[in-house]
Amino acid sequence: MYDAVIIGAGMSGLAAGIRLAHYDKRVCILERHKMVGGLNSYYRQGGRNYDVGLHAITNYAQKGVKSGPLSRLLRHLRLKWEELALVPQIGSAVAFPGVELRFNNDIGLLESEIARKFPAQIDGFRSMMSELAGYDQLGLGESGGSARVFVARHVSDPLLVEMLFCPLLYYGGARENDMEFGQFCIMFRSIFLEGFARPYHGVRMLLQKLLQKFKALGGELRLRAGVTDIVSKDGRVEKLLLEDGSELHAKQFLSSAGWRETMQLCHEKDNADELSAGQLSFIETISVLKHDPKKLGHDRTIVFFNDSPAFAYEKPDALVDVRSGVICSPNNFDYDEPLGEGMIRITALANHDRWAALDESRYKLEKLRWYDKTLASAVRFVPDFRNHVIDTDMFTPLTIRRFTGHENGAVYGAPDKKYDGRTHLDNLYVCGTDQGMVGIIGSIVSGITIANKYLLGE
Repeated sequence: MYDAVIIGAGMSGLAAGIRLAHYDKRVCILERHKMVGGLNSYYRQGGRNYDVGLHAITNYAQKGVKSGPLSRLLRHLRLKWEELALVPQIGSAVAFPGVELRFNNDIGLLESEIARKFPAQIDGFRSMMSELAGYDQLGLGESGGSARVFVARHVSDPLLVEMLFCPLLYYGGARENDMEFGQFCIMFRSIFLEGFARPYHGVRMLLQKLLQKFKALGGELRLRAGVTDIVSKDGRVEKLLLEDGSELHAKQFLSSAGWRETMQLCHEKDNADELSAGQLSFIETISVLKHDPKKLGHDRTIVFFNDSPAFAYEKPDALVDVRSGVICSPNNFDYDEPLGEGMIRITALANHDRWAALDESRYKLEKLRWYDKTLASAVRFVPDFRNHVIDTDMFTPLTIRRFTGHENGAVYGAPDKKYDGRTHLDNLYVCGTDQGMVGIIGSIVSGITIANKYLLGE
């Protein structure tokens, strides 16, 4: 019998496994796919490696910083800062019609941009940051309420409000047009106060590092091992049934599959419906260029764009909403040497149900059509790179659902969260997106936090 079985080999599941294995727990991680990582994974096509999900790691901290999520991650997983090989961003921007706010990993740049372009708002912005500084970003307790109500107490210009929300919602928003206050605090700190970086060789390096650590500690990973049923007895999980017909027994169980998805494995409809299904999903285009983007005049790491003063972060009626989006170039981090081939990735809001209704031939045609429409929208905000594209790919909400299992291809899961990670069964807990921590660092910290509190009793 195992001490713990973890469902899902995404970032949170791997982190929880490492943490438990450190304490000589016999741990098995189950992954229904042939690769680890969930959406934050990678694949190889046409001789090229492509990251899926990862634009950048948030919560960047320089070597030696002792506080914050990255420091906690390194300490609890017993990793050295150098092992992550993080390369900081060059600089990013939020671009709306007629105004652009630049920011990097030094909050002073964003402050100066706001002071120059929204001079009447800078005092309110600083007071908001001061209030955010006291929030416990790593706790398990919920801090509810509308983030927009909170921001409105400090920032009165509607345009600035929308520009501040745009990056936070795109990189962590599970609700339409707003965030729960605690989520806003986490995302504001992770993006604006700490900032972006990228593992030198992309997400595959980070996954390999976590997997090597887990296996070196004696952890067991089973790929192509999907769970069909969580069987309970007397208020506890008794066993897991797997797709191959086998059974697994353990003292404790941890699921990173999502709240509703976990409850469905328990055949608990009422508990599943305790959290409504998320509705927010995306498409992403990938364009390989024959030149480094900087040679084409594009030197921003990430550009969050919106083509009107009002920002609509909601499930679109059409297959894709190209009015807003995120433009990321993996080349535009502060590498000592050029990364290699140029690449630009563009993310936009999408409607899972409409993509799911297409037959195979129409699906392929719509991918081609929306690839073109997405690029046409994005090049209003960055130099036009379309004549330099030598290879392309694109994923849709159906891709996201296939790799994450989340209903509706909802990248950030349910709009409400289970912050304490507990379920109706005494030895079953959830970690990851629906526990309330999003992004790569957040997911890893979630796995650590839940493992510590419930499986290790720290």
